[in-house]
Amino acid sequence: MLFGKKNRRVTRLLIVEDEPLVAFDIEHFLTEEGFTVVATTDSVGEAIGHIGSRKAIDLVLVDLGLRDGDGSAVAHAAQAKGLPALIVTGRRPDAVEAIGLGCLFKPYPQRDLLRAIAIVEALLDGKAPRRVPASLKLFQSVA
Repeated sequence: MLFGKKNRRVTRLLIVEDEPLVAFDIEHFLTEEGFTVVATTDSVGEAIGHIGSRKAIDLVLVDLGLRDGDGSAVAHAAQAKGLPALIVTGRRPDAVEAIGLGCLFKPYPQRDLLRAIAIVEALLDGKAPRRVPASLKLFQSVA
């Protein structure tokens, strides 16, 4: 198949977002794009529970402001399990630059979310990312 879809390395996502409409929109959009959403939660504790479970997760999309605490705790838990985390927030991500791959700043166009996931795949494959959208900041440790 010459023009078939590329096999993705990142297919199973954990969405950690406290705004219900934003969480629904992300989950619906990514599902329509062929990703599997392992879970969507607005809780630090639940997110860490999913990360610690035996569920296969390829990428954690985590907001910093959550219902019961700071999403940086989720990013730390992901890092401890060897899972990549992409911060998706409107806040300054300074405290998580050492643990996340980058930050996708809200509000962002949906195509930037897809591009950010593709860039995560490239980074995981040891490749330099191309065409980084303006809404995405890669952290120094991976850029």
